[in-house]
Amino acid sequence: MSELLDPKEFIITRKRKKYKFALFQNSPLCFEADAWKNEPSVDVLEMGAGTGLFSVAQAELAPNNQFLAMDVKADRLQKGAKEATDKDVENVRFLRGYADQLPELLPAHSLKAIWVTFPDPFPKARAAKRRLLHPHFLALYASLLRKDGVLYFKTDAHILFEWGLEQLVGTGWNIQELSFDLHESSLDDSYKLKTTYERRYMSEGLKIHFVKAALPNL
Repeated sequence: MSELLDPKEFIITRKRKKYKFALFQNSPLCFEADAWKNEPSVDVLEMGAGTGLFSVAQAELAPNNQFLAMDVKADRLQKGAKEATDKDVENVRFLRGYADQLPELLPAHSLKAIWVTFPDPFPKARAAKRRLLHPHFLALYASLLRKDGVLYFKTDAHILFEWGLEQLVGTGWNIQELSFDLHESSLDDSYKLKTTYERRYMSEGLKIHFVKAALPNL
């Protein structure tokens, strides 16, 4: 017989989510898609940002660039917004929205870089179109990147990583850097800033896969 959820615990969990959502709504660094006006302009976008702490860490290292952490869940993003506020990091924003909304949110050919960090693998074949490295989304990213822009992809999911590489190569992206064990590689230390999920996966002994790809020759 399966365990039943304690109604009191369910109420507490809902209250916590409402509280976190309220923090998101009240933060000047957080935006809903319909309220985003691309101000200030964005240089680096993180897709599937989760808590957004990775973008905060990047923003600290590159104060002359503007960062945007985007995710579908406001209760996660508010954590990054709080971190940025506490540290007085002013060059990062947090946006709740979906990848398909990107053309409405950001100008074409305006981004220096896009990071896709530990996205949902959607392991079932019928859900492949929802993966953030599906050719549909790769075309969106290509439309947003400058000519010299680059796409970065990090994941612990080996099968997803290999699938993502196939999509990149198949759609003409140019692989510039690649590692199946990022934190044991000689690649640039800036790639090794850890997301919330990255720390968790590494603590479980999982290897982090990484690729940097330049725009396809259109």
